[in-house]
Amino acid sequence: MSQIKLSIIVPIYNVEPYLRKCVESLLTQDLDPVEYEIILVDDGSTDGCSAICDEYAQTLHPSGGSRKGANIKVIHQPNGGLSAARNTGIMAAKGDYVCFVDSDDYWEPNVLGGLMAQVERDNLDVLRFKWQNVRVVSGLEDERMSGLVDERYEVFNPNKSNPYRLEDYSSDVTTGVDFLNTRFGYACYAVQFIIRRSLLSGQYSVFSNQCSEVSAQYSEVSTQKSAITNNQLQILFTPNLHFEDTDWMPRMLLAAQRVASTDTMVYDYLMREGSITKVGADLDKKRRNIEDSMLIVERLGGLLEQHPKCVWLRRMQSSMAAGIIHSVIATFPAERRDYVRRLRRWHVFPLVIANQGRTYARRARIMNVSTWLYAIVMKWMRG
Repeated sequence: MSQIKLSIIVPIYNVEPYLRKCVESLLTQDLDPVEYEIILVDDGSTDGCSAICDEYAQTLHPSGGSRKGANIKVIHQPNGGLSAARNTGIMAAKGDYVCFVDSDDYWEPNVLGGLMAQVERDNLDVLRFKWQNVRVVSGLEDERMSGLVDERYEVFNPNKSNPYRLEDYSSDVTTGVDFLNTRFGYACYAVQFIIRRSLLSGQYSVFSNQCSEVSAQYSEVSTQKSAITNNQLQILFTPNLHFEDTDWMPRMLLAAQRVASTDTMVYDYLMREGSITKVGADLDKKRRNIEDSMLIVERLGGLLEQHPKCVWLRRMQSSMAAGIIHSVIATFPAERRDYVRRLRRWHVFPLVIANQGRTYARRARIMNVSTWLYAIVMKWMRG
């Protein structure tokens, strides 16, 4: 039997209407089934996901033929969130490389063989591939949730700008630092990479464990979020952290010495209601998002101390800081000065303007003059 080349890690939580399409897409690939494994991490699902996972692991592949569920591993665990489920998958993986697929998304057919061929040919630490947004065809969502309709999706771009702006999908091999600086944009999605597994278990000190200026209300959760980084032997995801990919991805890439891309369209990212990224009007969730963003801004600063030539870190830190200021003024205006004071201690001003989007650039120019002035402008624009 051939050695397992790739472990595909799928964190799963209450996505019953979408799970089969996800798993089927990973099985319909042009790589020998014995050369890759699919790790389904059932993160305490309360719907039918657990049974679906066990079905795939124990029965013949639904499409028939000789493909058995032998290359599918199922792990059931109490609900711990996306990061915890991914970490479980990393620690259970046996492949030389790992990648992540969210359980409501799916892959294009017959792309894996080409990806692994490039990885092996160029002895890569990391390979980045293309992704696109998809949605259930308008009018079919209710029927799909009821299981009455076959999967029908359409590709769409929710943003007016080019989603690949500033991104270079060159196949030339470069270092992780150069990749961040010259080829990577702002879309921080862990699901767009194939990563050498040993890269995630190598010696790599990330940043200081101390998280200064975290309010008492969030001190306990911040301690939990910092605990994972105490272990310098692994580059793992921080539990219970929103924007976990933005926190994890630069740490991973900065540890890599051989990074390349392919312009092959591989990943279909499903935009749907109920997504973990949707916050709505919940003030507690907005507060958590702001505090998590503050933590990431500080961590990016720690990485900058180790990699002062990585301009991507500075741009991302500025982008997140501007988002924090905007959100605080919009939701908790009385606390603007406190948040700005904390940001100043992390040396985020002046915010970087170059190579940023138009909306951000307009905001950042005003914020660099005065966040109070920006608050006045926001109030005026809202009438």
